[in-house]
This record gives sequence, structure tokens and C-alpha cells, in this order.
Amino acid sequence: MYNVIMYYKFFTNSQKSWQAMFEAISIAQKSIYLEMYIFQNDMKEFDFLKLLKEKAKKGLRVRMVLDSFGSADLSKKEIFELRGAGVELVFLSHFLHRTHRKILIIDEEIAFIGGVNFHQSSSLWDDLVVRVKGKLVLSIIKSFAKVYAQCGGVDLIILGFLKHKKNNIKNKMHDWLVEHFPIKNKFNLKKTYKRHLLKAEKDIVLVTPYFMPRRWLVGVLHQAHLRGVSVDILVPRNTDHYIIDRVNYFYMCKLSKLGINFYLEPQMNHAKVMVIDSKEGIVGSQNLDYLSFELNSEVGIFFKDIRALKQLSKIVEEWKKSAVLFDVKTYKPNIFDYILSPIISIFNRIL
Repeated sequence: MYNVIMYYKFFTNSQKSWQAMFEAISIAQKSIYLEMYIFQNDMKEFDFLKLLKEKAKKGLRVRMVLDSFGSADLSKKEIFELRGAGVELVFLSHFLHRTHRKILIIDEEIAFIGGVNFHQSSSLWDDLVVRVKGKLVLSIIKSFAKVYAQCGGVDLIILGFLKHKKNNIKNKMHDWLVEHFPIKNKFNLKKTYKRHLLKAEKDIVLVTPYFMPRRWLVGVLHQAHLRGVSVDILVPRNTDHYIIDRVNYFYMCKLSKLGINFYLEPQMNHAKVMVIDSKEGIVGSQNLDYLSFELNSEVGIFFKDIRALKQLSKIVEEWKKSAVLFDVKTYKPNIFDYILSPIISIFNRIL
């Protein structure tokens, strides 16, 4: 079932991602595994809740893991309907830790990973999801099984994947899964980002909606600039949260003075991307902020596949073309910047 060849297809906004995922669920024959941070039953064009109930009633093994905070708007009635249709629905509920991951696995052969949630308010956003076929799907299923088991899932077929030996595909020729589980004291994002950013020789491109970097990340990016590496970071001109906008602009002002280039995108872009020297990169659920690196469970795919990197680089360049270079000299702070700056500065020192 799992061949060595990898196959990737990227979807560059919420609508395209939802369409691809909806179609994949529609033609599923055996099983559907879904892990999602935000799952709301408010989507006008894509009624995932109805579709999942229909597939479960037909006898497919439909297993869902949702975050109790991110999916809090899912009503008790809707939860009852899903479970009544035969869907096994479990929640990750923890005071501090969230599952911020977005994973869909169809028939244990196709998987989707990226930044897209299921809620109508993000319908006009740019974003990034990658569809995967091939051997890497086994690693994604095993990763899903870890959170599923933690939430009390009982499907023995899924739990059986936890017994699989480590999928040894992390080598010079293949790509691999990056798992990040702060709830289990496994902080792999910092290791992955730091290791590869320090190796950059020509250019670094980062895409993130929310930019509140840890001190180590600021240092690594500054070091890259000092050794002649171009560092470009794409962020939305305005996100979906006003306060986060102010935090973004605070750090853009600070890092621009260190030689980091920021590009303001005209519309909300929820994608999470890193590309280094056009030779390697990562796409996943992680933001460049404290929550993703210290509290949330995240997942991403690290690419070395040449064809995948070409596609990814082209997507990022298209986004960059429509963006405007941020100029700290012409930026005029507003009153909230002056109020928040001291608070952010104190918080930054603590971090």
C-alpha cells in the first residue's frame, strides 16, 4: 500500500482546500480520520458535518479528534448527531495545551496537512494545505493515532499503528513529518527551525499570519542577516484580530531595524511556510508565535523533494508579488501601539 514515491499537491486558499477535502471524503470507501482545531457547522457551501454523518451511516470508519477550545461552537446537538450516526468523536481538553493540528486521512492512503480549519469566517483567506500520497501517509496516520489515543479513542485499527516501527524515511532523498507535542514535553519545532535556519546560505522566506517570535528565533534570523542571507517574512496587512495586528507591527518594527524584510499581504493569509535556499522547506499548522512553539500540538511536512519545493517556492513568490515591502521609516504607530509596546516588551524579556 505504501510505496516509496511521494506525491504532493498544494491548495492555496480555504475554498480550494475545502473543495479538495470535501471531494476526498465524498469518494472515501473505508475510513476517514479527521483532526481539526476549529470545526464549526456554519459552512454554506461545504457541509462537512452532514457529509461525515452520511459516510458513517454507510459503514465507513469515521474517527474525529477536535480541540475542545477551538471547536467550542460545535453544539451538543451536533455532537450527538455525529455520534448517533456512528462517528467516533473525541476531544482534546486541557487547560493550557491545544491540538492546533489539521489532518485529514482518507482510506489510509491519502492525507491532507496544513493550516485550514473548517469555519465560514475563513472562507476568503489565503492558506496552504498539501495533499500527500505515498509512504509518508503511514507516518501521518501514526501521528494521528498518538493524539487519538491520548483523547481516549478506542478503534483498535488506529491504535495498532502505534506499534509500527519508526518510519525511516528521514534521509537525503525523502521528506519527513515534523511532530510537536509540548503536552508530552516534545518540542520539535524549535529544533527543526533552528537547525535549518542556521544552515541557510542565500535566502530565507517565512509566511505566517501571527508573528510573535521567541528570543532565540529573533537571534537566529539576525545572525542569518549578518552572514549575508536575505530574510523575507510575509504577513497579512491586517489579520482577523486587531490586537494581533498590533503585536505583528511591533515585531515588524523591531526586526526591520535588524535588517529583516517584511512584506505586507493585501488580504488575510493563514498559511504557515518556511523555505530555505529554495532547497528545503516546511508546511504545516504552526504559527511563529509563543503558543505554537510552547503550548500547542502542531504538525508539518519538511520537504526536500525538488518538485514539491519548486511548487512551494512558486506559490510563495506569487504571494510576495502582491505584497508591499514594509518601511519602518514611514510607519506611523497608533495609540494602541504605544499602549501595547511596553507590555509586549516585558513579555518578550520573560520569554
